[in-house]
Amino acid sequence: MTFVSSAALLDAIVLAVVSREKDGAYGYRITQQVKDVLDVSESALYPVLRRLQKDDCLTVRDATFNGRNRRYYQTTAKGLAQLDSYRDDWTAYKEKIDQIFWGEPQ
Repeated sequence: MTFVSSAALLDAIVLAVVSREKDGAYGYRITQQVKDVLDVSESALYPVLRRLQKDDCLTVRDATFNGRNRRYYQTTAKGLAQLDSYRDDWTAYKEKIDQIFWGEPQ
């Protein structure tokens, strides 16, 4: 995609990806799902995960999988509330852009 991704958009996308996983999502899986829709490096996403954890939007737990450590992230109540806010903001933003691209809504 040729559009620039802001920090807030990355936060929103990461929260959305993590919130879909009932038992949490591990870092590599999160980065792969985000990379499916945005041209962003893995090294750019781990700071997003750390920032969301620091802001109490994500919790973290480590678990062993096939002899290796995996770090699982899970959304908190605060993270889910923040995601709802991002969704509201996105809807309003998208409506404005749609009006510019395609004119007044029918």
